[in-house]
Amino acid sequence: MKPLYVPKGAAKEYGDYAVNIYTGCPHRCYYCFAPNVLHQERETFHSCVEPRKDIVAELRRQLERKQITGKLVHLCFTCDPYPTGYDTTPTREVIKALKEYANHVQILTKGNGSRDFDLLDGGDWYGITLDGTQTVKFIRERLNGFVEAYQKGIRTWVSFEPVTNENRFFVELNLVANIADKVKIGKLNYHPSNINWAQFGREAEALCKSLGLDYYIKDSLRAEMEVNCNGRTEKADQGREAGRL
Repeated sequence: MKPLYVPKGAAKEYGDYAVNIYTGCPHRCYYCFAPNVLHQERETFHSCVEPRKDIVAELRRQLERKQITGKLVHLCFTCDPYPTGYDTTPTREVIKALKEYANHVQILTKGNGSRDFDLLDGGDWYGITLDGTQTVKFIRERLNGFVEAYQKGIRTWVSFEPVTNENRFFVELNLVANIADKVKIGKLNYHPSNINWAQFGREAEALCKSLGLDYYIKDSLRAEMEVNCNGRTEKADQGREAGRL
């Protein structure tokens, strides 16, 4: 097993490497892509959550053998590094191993990673997902840890991906604007939605700019934003205009 791998495609934007620590995730997000990617039944994926066999020992061997250092490692794509209700000691040990080789981590969670803030520094990122489906209690708990990370000098980011409720998005973006070092915004794919993505994307981008936020619009949402009222992309129209000059 090689726990560390290089993300491909759109996932490449998240870091130099990634590692998936657990076999499943208990958060049961209805839009989760991981069961399909892992060829698992959804119920099995959400109910059988345990650290991958020998994950820490194998990671240490890989780091030593390849001398992987000075990289940004994303935790995680096909699981949550802090699965609620489970022992997350393996995550702590993974972070320790990565930091021992002078790497940095980029965490994304719907759980609570505050137990490991003592391992992180200004080169690391702590991120939470706000997708418009969380309860007020969830948001309050996650923001408490998020604020703590920000106060400790850990870089913070919020993944608004996928957006499932545009009204909730704008409320939550304003909530985190002063404590998020970066936000990433993406549309809901492969599920029905009543959101006008072109309009939403433009309004979201305008708000990010007005708030002075460092933001990133995911490619699928950006593509919707570039469609003008005639059904053509703005890039295509701009190319035709340039051809006339």
